Amino acid sequence: MSRGRHPPAAGGRDRRPYRVGVTVRTIRRYGDPVLRTPAASVTNFDDQLRGLVADLLETIDADPRGRAGLAAPQLGVGLRVFAYATAAGRGHLINPTVTHRDGEQTGMEACLSVPGLSYPTTRAARVTVTGVDQHGAPVTVTETGFLARALQHEVDHLDGMVYLDRLTGDARRQALRAVRAAPWVVRPR
Repeated sequence: MSRGRHPPAAGGRDRRPYRVGVTVRTIRRYGDPVLRTPAASVTNFDDQLRGLVADLLETIDADPRGRAGLAAPQLGVGLRVFAYATAAGRGHLINPTVTHRDGEQTGMEACLSVPGLSYPTTRAARVTVTGVDQHGAPVTVTETGFLARALQHEVDHLDGMVYLDRLTGDARRQALRAVRAAPWVVRPR
């Protein structure tokens, strides 16, 4: 059975409330205004939202090198939705808020919207993120390590930030030089 598809309900009819086909979407690149715009809260929990969640997960799965997470603004959709998939867990959060941070960790971080670059970034070592799922049911995720980093990274996207904004000193200067020289950066018109 392929990813993104589920067996039909009893009786052979497919009674899913969301679309069958999912789409691997194009990732928006650094410089695209959608990445700098705080995302709007989700208010409609409908088939369109469930399709977006499926697209986020399918787009994460499409790269054989692996991806830790993907936020809706990275697909050009200005809604507070992200999906994640790491060895520690897989899921999605809608209208997420980081409700608790503890400790500190510094590790290499990268971003699909800033391809080919990675820099040491400091994040909380342990986080609790609350939100809802695609049906509006409450979700609370408390994680440490890499998944904690990924959750914080994705919430930043929903707040109009990219991980480069968290860099300081030489790492920030080096990153900004690399971005200016990158052929993929979206330049203002």
